[in-house]
This record gives sequence, structure tokens and C-alpha cells, in this order.
Amino acid sequence: MSILESFTVWDLGVWLMAASAVVVVAVAAVRLSTRTGLPSLLIYLLIGVAIGKEGLGFEFSSMSTTRVLGYLALALILAEGGLTTSWESIRRSVAPAAVLATVGVAISIGIVAVAAHVFLGQPWSIALLLGAILASTDAAAVFSVLRAVPLPSRLTGILEAESGFNDAPVVIVVVLLSEHIADSPGVAYSAAEVLGLLMLIVMELIGGAVIGLLVGWLGARVMRYLVSGHAGLFPIGILAWTLLGYGLASVAHTSGFIAVYLAGLVLANQSLPHRAGVRGFAQAMGWLAQIGLFVMLGLLVSPAKLLPQLLPAVLLGLVLLLVARPASVLASCTWFRCPWREQLFLSWAGLRGAVPIVLATVPFIEGVSGVDWLVNLVFVLVVVFTLVQAPSLPWVAARLGVTQTDRALNLEVEAVPLEEMGAELLEVRIGDKSRLHGIELFELRLPRGAQVTLIVRDKASIVPTPTTPLRRGDQLVIVAAPGTRKVAEQQLHAIDQGGRLAGWEAAKGKSGPPRRPGPPTGHGRFQ
Repeated sequence: MSILESFTVWDLGVWLMAASAVVVVAVAAVRLSTRTGLPSLLIYLLIGVAIGKEGLGFEFSSMSTTRVLGYLALALILAEGGLTTSWESIRRSVAPAAVLATVGVAISIGIVAVAAHVFLGQPWSIALLLGAILASTDAAAVFSVLRAVPLPSRLTGILEAESGFNDAPVVIVVVLLSEHIADSPGVAYSAAEVLGLLMLIVMELIGGAVIGLLVGWLGARVMRYLVSGHAGLFPIGILAWTLLGYGLASVAHTSGFIAVYLAGLVLANQSLPHRAGVRGFAQAMGWLAQIGLFVMLGLLVSPAKLLPQLLPAVLLGLVLLLVARPASVLASCTWFRCPWREQLFLSWAGLRGAVPIVLATVPFIEGVSGVDWLVNLVFVLVVVFTLVQAPSLPWVAARLGVTQTDRALNLEVEAVPLEEMGAELLEVRIGDKSRLHGIELFELRLPRGAQVTLIVRDKASIVPTPTTPLRRGDQLVIVAAPGTRKVAEQQLHAIDQGGRLAGWEAAKGKSGPPRRPGPPTGHGRFQ
């Protein structure tokens, strides 16, 4: 009798109760994460350890299941990353991120492998494997932590694009190395085999990228035609189409991870309806994938076996953080004239998370002998250095002077499409340091077709007039006709940075300074 056949309605109730309780606790942990500065993923790991064999007694030890479910969760997380990323925000960062995700990964693998061989006495084959496992930054860690740090779009773009790109080459390298060690233990690669390995990696990456781009381009047209009028179904269809990129690339023996990220990125940056719904659904699925993934990884480890790995984990982590990562950044970003302060921050912000732990199960599954300790070592390294790096990121960014506080505190704009009206809705929040404070609505000089229709102040709604002054803490609702949203956002950002005369100096010879209008007309708009 199969497991599904023996699964009863009572079992369903028990599992739903347990799973729901875990998710509720994980959601509540976000508040703790916000207050303490610890990334929520670390709390999810500890939840898994707490309910595991040596905690509440739930036993889980299947490496193969971990790998399969881990790949699924990573695909969902990368899909969410692609679907919530603006191409404009990362366009200038793609080139350095791509070099960092390839050349930088190779440098990191080499340096960590030397350290593992010299300091831990590991044979070169296992040392290289360990370097590859630790080479990838984690998309979940980056997406959940860095978006809370007020960084310039260039830095955020590099880190997010890198974390979206580097899973693919690292997974390929770890799998190929594991297969080689399992099939030919103690036999080194020949020069011809190394060249063939590099060619295979390049071909898999190119193949996955092509499939991802094609799936994203075609999906935008198909989904707009099939379900554009169904707001509830559309986000489901978009996410499913994004994951189709992973499936097609995997079946074609190319990189599914690069395919799913690029498919999501292309889809997100098309003129699709229901963008807010798609973004919200993708983020919800990304959170669910993170919770499930990190709780599962916490279940996998035994706390009693972690302590012996503390010293080697700290040693390799220090090499990774202080030598390998800075060398990777220096070799990859110097060519793009990246300032040294930004390079230092990129070096510190190479967060590790679930990806190395999932990859540590691959050698065991492929039949490599004597690597039972890998998962425990990688787990300890991830926990220790997440505790060190993640909470310190805002402080490090401030000390290096790479923060952009205006971007985080002064103005926050979110666009929500109104397909039926052929317009878009902008929600504008005026921060504590914004120079929009005290400006009257007519002084915004928004383009024709963009109107402020509502102001929410101290939880009260105000229908504004042209002379209504803005205040810090206000939330503005602006309706923008087609083609006016971008201009309206640019004007708002200009005044937010430069004050009420921003943008006027260039045009004062044509129209003069802004004039105060006559008495309000009562219709709540300005012309």
C-alpha cells in the first residue's frame, strides 16, 4: 500500500494543523526579525531545528527529498525575484553582476578550496567541491535583507542580479564535481576534461538563458490574450508560465535556475495587466517557499553533530568573507569603475543561506563517500555568518557612506494598473525628510492627465483643492492617464530632492514661475 493510499482524512487534519501552526509562527517571526535585525530565514532554520528529532521529535533525514524540494523552493524564490525586479533598476548592474556570478564564483571556489586543502587537510577533489558549495550567494537572503537597506539602485541591482544569476553555474559545478568524484574517486581532471567541463557549463548557462528569455517573451503575449481580464487567475498563470521556463530548461539539460529567473524578469517588465496582483502573489509564494525550505533544512540537521564543525566552519567562513569574496568583487567590479567603498560593501554583503545547504546534499546523493559532515559544516557556517553579516549591513553601509536615505525615507511610489480605465494609480508616501512638505498641490506641476484625487492624513481622507498644502506623513493617491505616469514620478522625485522650484529653472523663460490659481472650484482637482 502506498503512502497516499494509507493517508486518511484524520491524517490530513493533523498535517494541516501542524503545517499551519509552523507557518503562523514563521509569519509572526517576521516581527521579531524586524526588531532584532536578524533575517527571518535564520529564525525559520531554528524553527526546523526546534521541531526536529532532538526537539519535538519530528524525524526527517531524506537527502534526496531535501534536494528535490530544495530545488522547487529555489525555483519559486528565483521566480519571485524575477517577477518583482524592475529592469530599469538593474539594467546598469547586469554586466558587473554577470561577471561576479561567473568569474567571481570561479575565484571564490579556488581560494576556498586552497584553504580547505591547507587548513583542513581535505583532498583537492573534496576541497574544490566544498569551495563550489560555498560559492553562491543566496537569493532568499538577499531579497529579504537588502531591500530593507537604503542602498543606491546600482548596488541593489548588482546584489540582486548576482544572486539571481550565480545559483545556475554553482549548481552545475557541484553536480559535475560530485559525479566525477563518485565515479572516479581520487582521480584528478585532465586538462582536456577541465576544458570540456568549462564548455559544458557555458553551454548549459547559454541554453538556459535562451529558454528563459523566449519563455518570458512568449508568455507575456499568451497570458495577455488568454486571461488578461481575470484578475484572480492572471497571477497564477504568470507564475506557472515562469516555472515553465525552469521545467523546459531542465528537460533540455540546460540551467533551469537561470531560465526561471530570466523568464520572470522578462514577464515582469512587459506591459502586463494586474501587475500589483502578480507582484503580490509572487511575493507570497516566495515567502511560503522560504518558510518551507528553511524549516526543512533545520529538520535535516542534528544539533549534537553541529558543535564539532564549529571551528572548521568559522575558519572557512573567515576565508570566504575576508579573502575569497573581496577578491571576487575586486576582480569582477574594478573593470566597471565601481568605487572602492561600494566594492567593500559588496564584499561584506555576500550573504549565504539555503543554497549552500541544499547543495551540500548533492555529493551524498551522487554517492560520494565520507561526506556526511558536509551538511553540518555548511549549516554552521551559514548560521554563524548570517548572524554576523545580516544585522550589520545597515551599519556597514552607513559607515562606508553608500546609503541613499532619500530613496528610503523621502518618497516611496507604487504603481497599480487600472486596466478598465486605461489609467494607473500612484500611491505616494511623503517621508519625514521630504521637501514636498509645505508645497501646495498646484506647485507640483504634474503633467496634464495626472491628478491628485485623495490625501490621507492622520488616518483621515481629504479631497484636495489646488491650494491644499502637503505635509510630512501624507499619503497621496494620484490617477495618471496613459503615458503620464513616468513623467509624474520624475516630477515628484525632482521636487522631493530639489524643492518647489525644481525643474522650473529650465522652463522659466517660456512660462514664468508657477502662479497661484483662483478660488478652488470644489471639484477636488487642479488643472
